[in-house]
Amino acid sequence: QVQLVESGGGLVQPGGSLRLSCAASGSIFTIGSMGWYRQAPGKQRELVARIINAGDTNYADSVKGRFTISRDNAKNTVYLQMNSLKPEDTAVYYCNYRNPWGNDYWGQGTQVTVSS
Repeated sequence: QVQLVESGGGLVQPGGSLRLSCAASGSIFTIGSMGWYRQAPGKQRELVARIINAGDTNYADSVKGRFTISRDNAKNTVYLQMNSLKPEDTAVYYCNYRNPWGNDYWGQGTQVTVSS
């Protein structure tokens, strides 16, 4: 069993920054991958960023250069640093863990709202 708990969402003005955290517990394997997805109202959930144990990362084109994903394996925690936020970044952000067998686990989500 895997538990994922997100924190760090909130309301921020355009151009501002937020850092999301996701603490994982349970059957976490360091060779699995962790990532962040988001879902805006009326839209499908989409990948924002993902990081694997070796440190390899991939990002959605819409966030490249503005968001940075990082991982602390000792703490089983993944972070998403979001800079230069735009109104279109407004969404519920979900933490994801994918184990070596391809099973996905999700956090409860944290709301990010970018508005003046």
